[in-house]
Parts: sequence; structure tokens; C-alpha cells
Amino acid sequence: MYACGLRLGEAISLPVSAVDSKQMLLHIIGKGNKERVVPLSEPVLQMLRELWKTHRSPKWLFPRRNGTPQHVARTTMRKVFNNARHECLFDDKFTTHTLRHSFATHLLERRVDIRIVQILLGHASLKSTQIYTHLTEPLRKDLRQLLGEFFQDLF
Repeated sequence: MYACGLRLGEAISLPVSAVDSKQMLLHIIGKGNKERVVPLSEPVLQMLRELWKTHRSPKWLFPRRNGTPQHVARTTMRKVFNNARHECLFDDKFTTHTLRHSFATHLLERRVDIRIVQILLGHASLKSTQIYTHLTEPLRKDLRQLLGEFFQDLF
């Protein structure tokens, strides 16, 4: 979810066919049944391959374990996430959506254009993406340096 900025519902319903390993892309069906495509890094592709080898479902990347031809249930994925969160000693404020938020924030901190982040998140409006532009410490530090350089010769 973090590696591609996915919502929980998008992650659990990923079909095997969503992975385009030749072009290194992941096809996602998001809100409103809109498709978007995000790039896959080699490590993420390898992780998905290893995951698939554990179950070899012909349809789902995250199938149910009981053998029914359905993707994993949202409640099951939340339980797994909550258990992992507890093991990491994170509090309840850290949610599955925090992963998506972190994905966007980290891209912006690395100076990825906000319109690219908008596309990767599948936001119809740039306004939805702008909530991720809060000033994190690395951005504040860069801004202080930029302003210092800008005003250096004025005083």
C-alpha cells in the first residue's frame, strides 16, 4: 500500500492481471471505478512475485485463505495491519490511510511535482492532493535556507 500509494480497498482487490511486469506498471481501479497506472520498482515487483508464490491464486494478489475464489476481506486486512502496527508499537492514529499519506508526503519532500503525485494517487482534483503539502521538517528546513539566500543581500 505504501509503495504505490494505495487505499485499503484498492490493495485488497488487486487482481494478478494488474501487474504488468514487462512495463513495470501496476494498474489500479480506484474510486469511482477509475483506472490509474503507477510505476512499479524492481523491489516491489519482486515482493509481489514472492507473495504470489505463497498462494499461486490465478486471480487475486491477496486471495482469501479459505480457498474461495475471492480477494481477502477488508476486515481481515485491517486485523493484519492492526497486528503489525501493534508489533511496531505504533498507536491507533497510524492507519492504513497513513501509508498513503506518507507515500504522498515523501514524494513531495523529494520534490516530485504535485501534479505527478495527484496522478499517482488518482485524485480528480488538485485540491485533494494539496492536503499533503503541509510543511514537514525537511521542507521547512529547505524553505528557511531558500528564504535566507533570498534575503541575504537585502539587509
